[in-house]
Amino acid sequence: MDTPNEAEIREQTTQRLEKAMGTFGTAALASMEENLPWFRRMPPDQRSWIGLVAQAGIAAFVEWFKNNEETRPAIAGEVFGTAPRELLRAVKLHHTIDMIRVIIDVVETRLGELAAPGGEAQLREAILRYTRDVAFGAAQVYARAAETRAAWDARLEALVVNAVLRGEVDDGMHSWAAALGWTSKPVTVIAGFTPEDEEPEVTIDQMQIAARRARADVLAGVQGRRVIVIVGGDTDPMEAARPIAAKCGPGPVVVGPQVADLYDSTRSAHAAVAGLRAAAGWPDAPRPVEATELLPERALDGDEEARRYLVEQVYNPMLAAGAPLLDTLTTYLEQGSSLEATARLLFVHPNTVRYRLRRVTELTGLAPTDGRNAFTLRIALVLGRFESR
Repeated sequence: MDTPNEAEIREQTTQRLEKAMGTFGTAALASMEENLPWFRRMPPDQRSWIGLVAQAGIAAFVEWFKNNEETRPAIAGEVFGTAPRELLRAVKLHHTIDMIRVIIDVVETRLGELAAPGGEAQLREAILRYTRDVAFGAAQVYARAAETRAAWDARLEALVVNAVLRGEVDDGMHSWAAALGWTSKPVTVIAGFTPEDEEPEVTIDQMQIAARRARADVLAGVQGRRVIVIVGGDTDPMEAARPIAAKCGPGPVVVGPQVADLYDSTRSAHAAVAGLRAAAGWPDAPRPVEATELLPERALDGDEEARRYLVEQVYNPMLAAGAPLLDTLTTYLEQGSSLEATARLLFVHPNTVRYRLRRVTELTGLAPTDGRNAFTLRIALVLGRFESR
């Protein structure tokens, strides 16, 4: 408690503060105008709101000082509650700290005028305590706003990922993505599994950090144990996938084909998800693995897109090249990839078999002499014959 003399000094100082409240707020705004370039650039309505916040802060301080500083000031409600929510987006936390510093400077330059004789130290100490609480209060307000924005962004992100998976890639979904600052092209979708015993939010945060280090943009969503990651930016899809794969849990990580933009992302997402589902058929698949590398497993798992690709892009070009090419490939595969056995059965020279196999590679991009490619070609032959029956 103040001594009688201190109480009298406080009362006199309070009277001076009450009389100077209007001019004090005006002086603070004038000092901001002079010393804060970002304040000068603000539109008039926002500067007006800042003036109201400053006046509210000054009024709250005077009331608190008048009550002998007995209670902790309700900074968030009395001061920042005056401002509209939009002002938080226009005035950053470091701007608020700048304003507090300016107000302290204004007070210190007018300390002799505001404090009663002998009350300078008392007022200075009160101002420092109060502005400390204002700074903490501002940090709390901005922290709550950031948490709210982060939660809203996470919901928007999940909505975008779900829309891509469902094929509902319309202008509404693009508005959601734009709200998240998404402008990246081209786009790749990656599918994997979340780490065990880790919260989904942690997984997504880790992937976003890894993507930023790789200079790629990311939208991610977790569905059960599955994590879907949309990667944007002109980077190699496999290079972008490696740091993300490192943050995934055990199991395959499948990279869909790169597409032009978010409008085409459903195609990449379907390929990645189908590959993730079918990857169990290839236990030794690399990690990450391209969805196109899993075409035979996807086709066997019932993926119509993979079946159509193998028929149209692998079987049909060989069919158009003539029956000898298909007969040679079929015999070669059935004879355990033996050139001599194939040549004997077809009554041709081994060099003819070699030529026809090279032709298969040219038409399909798949070498029959490679074990993995041979498996893909065999599946393509079976599916093509189903289509031709």
